Amino acid sequence: MLKSLAVFSGSSNHELTGEICRFLEIAPGSIKISKFSDGETFVSVNENVRGVNCFVIQPTCQPVNDHLMELLIIIDALKRASAGSIVCILPYYGYARQDRKVKPRTPISAKLVANLITVAGASRVLMMDLHAGQIQGFFDIPVDHLSALPVLFDKLRDTFSREEVVIVSPDAGGVERAREFSMRLRCPLAIIDKRRPEANKVEVMNIVGKVEGKKAIIIDDMIDTAGTLSKAATAIMDHGALEVYALASHGIFSGKAVENVTNSPLKKIWVTNTMPLLPEAKACDKIEQLSVGRLLGEAIKRIHHGDSISSLFI
Repeated sequence: MLKSLAVFSGSSNHELTGEICRFLEIAPGSIKISKFSDGETFVSVNENVRGVNCFVIQPTCQPVNDHLMELLIIIDALKRASAGSIVCILPYYGYARQDRKVKPRTPISAKLVANLITVAGASRVLMMDLHAGQIQGFFDIPVDHLSALPVLFDKLRDTFSREEVVIVSPDAGGVERAREFSMRLRCPLAIIDKRRPEANKVEVMNIVGKVEGKKAIIIDDMIDTAGTLSKAATAIMDHGALEVYALASHGIFSGKAVENVTNSPLKKIWVTNTMPLLPEAKACDKIEQLSVGRLLGEAIKRIHHGDSISSLFI
């Protein structure tokens, strides 16, 4: 059993925290999170953390602002309780899509969130499959950036043979991610050329590569409204694919996402449990979650002991 280690959970993913704690063979840290009648968040740490390495697991998923504020207050509470170190485990990093100025007089919110976490008192951050890898540079504290690729790849390898599949990138920005899967599975790669006239609206234009007669697997980092995914799946089927599947690290499924998935030709979508599924997504037969609990648990164990975690980076 590990000593001088405490794992605390925000309100956004108790299930993942429980799995990580079972892997580490420790009980979750005792913490109480409540709200005043006006909506203010209050946090009370109910155990001694003086000199303890504290890990806070809190994906900043929807409602993003509530979970982000909760994370900051937990960090502040631990800092004022003289915690030895405070490591933020952010399986999903909210505001990651606002990583640059897309037009004049707009914010870079991903940098603002990094500043807030740092100023609150975090000593280290561990994240998984950032939408934009350069966000690591927004922090002035150590950052570990893990990938869910091992978990997702195992599912692919156990479900398909490499002769029958083609890996598909849903856009030019995701080619590097899709290529990694293609190389590991030793199968062809295709790319979808798309146009986005406005936020959350996508028009698929063309497919580069051959999908005819293959089982196509779309690889993405996150699924939000599933607009991109459903249009991509339709385009792939129109180009002669036998079946179409999807893998993604983060299953947000906001807005009409479940409706879009249900009405699409997608056979199955696999996402990880970096955030809890919304009830309607959990009830959808086409959506299945895979666990990254052991991967995060191993990273926590190595950070606690001061061991290298480079072998987990993939």
